[in-house]
Amino acid sequence: MTSTTPDSSFMGEPDATGRFGRFGGRFIPETLMPACIELDAAFRDAWADPAFRAELDELLRSYAGRPSPMTECHRLSEELGVRVLLKREDLNHTGSHKINNVLGQALLTKRMGKKRLVAETGAGQHGVATATAAALMGFECTVYMGEVDMERQKLNVFRMRLLGAEVKPALSGSRTLKDAVNEAMRDWVATVETSHYCLGSVMGPHPYPWLVRELHRVIGDEAREQARALLDGADPDVVVACVGGGSNAAGIFSGFADTSAALVGVEPAGGAAVGAGIPGVVHGMHSYLMQDEWGQVEEAESISAGLDYPGVGPEHAHLSDIGRAQYHPVTDAEVIEAFQVLTRTEGIIPALEPAHGLAWILREAPTMQGQTVLLNLSGRGDKDVAQMMDILAPEGGES
Repeated sequence: MTSTTPDSSFMGEPDATGRFGRFGGRFIPETLMPACIELDAAFRDAWADPAFRAELDELLRSYAGRPSPMTECHRLSEELGVRVLLKREDLNHTGSHKINNVLGQALLTKRMGKKRLVAETGAGQHGVATATAAALMGFECTVYMGEVDMERQKLNVFRMRLLGAEVKPALSGSRTLKDAVNEAMRDWVATVETSHYCLGSVMGPHPYPWLVRELHRVIGDEAREQARALLDGADPDVVVACVGGGSNAAGIFSGFADTSAALVGVEPAGGAAVGAGIPGVVHGMHSYLMQDEWGQVEEAESISAGLDYPGVGPEHAHLSDIGRAQYHPVTDAEVIEAFQVLTRTEGIIPALEPAHGLAWILREAPTMQGQTVLLNLSGRGDKDVAQMMDILAPEGGES
């Protein structure tokens, strides 16, 4: 795995049009343009306000449980011949990295004087985090979720409703994450004066890809400091994260973009937008997108509801374009194996999303002997245990 020459310009602000290189921008109805401009101005003002930053930092510490620890996988490392480190976002409140972004956007919602959160969710983790923040701050909350995902993530649907959120099924298209985003954006168009769309990934129209990345930058900042403490001042050779829209990857990559560490995003083989897509427009952004010869969006397929998305965040498209990050697909079978390997060697049950990153590490370990690899363990596997039980022990027997 090759690294790169450090460059402080990586993962800075987008340009004045909201683009990272040729990707990004705003491709939205005129009715939403004022809302995006308002959000951009509000976030810039808040991000420059020490009082806002201090309030968010305190929430992340006392409510979300940051800093999340770094764990060295001794048994797995010995087995692979690669030193494997995990950034433990699975230990955050609500079980994933999603809470970082949501707490920031919820504080921003309060600052803008709005009273309602609208969100999309795939695996349910962003929906649970949004419902959690709404309960904490007294907001109304509506979460859109694909009907297929509601079936395979019933526990998270119950959690959202228990927290007081209204969960509405997306019944069109593939009835997965793409369609949930469509429904959430329609809601936002109709209720923009009173609602904030709490978008869950580094995608959508500007300023969302930049805003969400900045709210997840805490992952990379912590990981860089923790890794250097563990590695006697050195950085990992490789930093790995799963990529659907790509928020957890953007968060951890931001801490190492100006180092010599190689950055690797891992996509599902059935939704490899960077690896198999071509540039196009979806959900208000210009990025790599899975589409057919007529330009119609193709349906993504993944064992993981959280990565079941046909596009990718525009900054990831740009990082691939300039060669700063590499993006590789893994199959569902590889993910199932990785899910079991980490569980059995380290006693850590990963979510199916970060199991994609581990699947790539398992496959590529022979080419990385003696190197140190940092994986962003972006979520815990509680939500996926029932699904995996149906795959591994369908008749109730031992897997």
